[in-house]
Amino acid sequence: MERYAIQELYTWKNREGRKPLIIQGARQVGKTWLMRKFAEEAFEKSIYINFENETLLAHTFEKDFDIQRILLEIQLVTGIQPDSNTLLIFDEIQEAKRGVTSLKYFHENAPEIPIIAAGSLLGIASHQGESFPVGKVEFMSLYPLSFFEFLEAIGKGQFVEVIRRGDWNLLSPFESNLQMMLRQYYIVGGMPEVVNSFVKDADMQEVRRIQRNILDAYERDFSKHAPAAEVPRLRMVWHNISGQLSKENKKFIYGLLKEGARAKNFELAIEWLKDAGLVYQVNRTKKGQLPLSAYEDFSAFKLFMLDIGLLSAMSDVQPSVLLDGNAIFTDYKGALTEQYV
Repeated sequence: MERYAIQELYTWKNREGRKPLIIQGARQVGKTWLMRKFAEEAFEKSIYINFENETLLAHTFEKDFDIQRILLEIQLVTGIQPDSNTLLIFDEIQEAKRGVTSLKYFHENAPEIPIIAAGSLLGIASHQGESFPVGKVEFMSLYPLSFFEFLEAIGKGQFVEVIRRGDWNLLSPFESNLQMMLRQYYIVGGMPEVVNSFVKDADMQEVRRIQRNILDAYERDFSKHAPAAEVPRLRMVWHNISGQLSKENKKFIYGLLKEGARAKNFELAIEWLKDAGLVYQVNRTKKGQLPLSAYEDFSAFKLFMLDIGLLSAMSDVQPSVLLDGNAIFTDYKGALTEQYV
C-alpha cells in the first residue's frame, strides 16, 4: 500500500544537518512497515534491530555511549557494517535501556549515519530515570491511513487528485460510487492490517475480527503500562467514547462514566490515553475566528478515537448498514462523520 508519510522520510533523508528521527504513533499504525519499506527504496543497505527480540543488543547502551563500540557490536550481531549508506532502524527502542538517550550521542559522534527509531509512544514518553535527547532528534507522527490513502489501497487512486482539485463537475457522475467508498472507509478505517484484509478479501466479518483484536490489544496495554490504580478508569473512559459521541452532547460529560464522576477523577486517565496516541481531545472554541487556539474553552471538549474503523467496531456498527443508504450517517447522530473530520 502507499503511505504518503514516506515522502516525509525522503525529505528527512535529504535534509542538511539531519538528526536521528523518531517516528511517533500508536501501536499497529504501520511504523515498522514504513521504516522497512523506506529502507528498501532509499538505501543501499539497512540494519533492522527490534529490541524486543534482539536481547544481546538491548543491553548495549547500558555500559556507556561509546558510539564506535556500539557500532562494532551492531556489526558483530547483524553482520553488516553501519556507514553513511546504511539506514539504521531501531524498532521498539523503549525496550533498550538508555536507547532513546543514545540517539543524542549518535547525532554528536556519528552524524553521518542515518537512524530512524520507533516504539511505543508510552514507552518513549515514560522512560523514567533517563535523559531525553532534547534538540538532538527529530520527530514524525504516523497515523492510520487517510481516506485518500484508502482510495489508493483499493485501486481507486484516480479519484484522489480530482477530489483535491475540487472538480465537482467531473466527479458528479461518480457520486454514488464515491459515497459507497466513503461508507466503506467509515467501516474499515485506516489501520493497515484491516485495510490489507479488506483489499484482499472484502470480507467485512474478517475486518471486524481484526479490529476487535486490535481493540483487545490496546486494552492489554492498559494493564502493561498504566498505573494499576488507573486501569479501571482508563477502561471506563475508553469504552465510553463511542457512547458519548453517539449522543447529542455538546461536550464530554463525566457523569456518563459513573454517577457523581468529576474531572479530577478522570483527568489522568484521559491524559494517559492521549499520550498513548489512542484518543484525540478536541476543545470547544468560544468563537469561530482565527487563531482558534486563542478562543479555546478548556472546560468543554470531546474525545475521539485514533481511527474511524475502530470507533465503528467499538460502536458495533454492523457492516450491513453499507447497504442501507445514509443510515450510517444518520443513525449514529453524526458521530462517525465528526470522527472522520
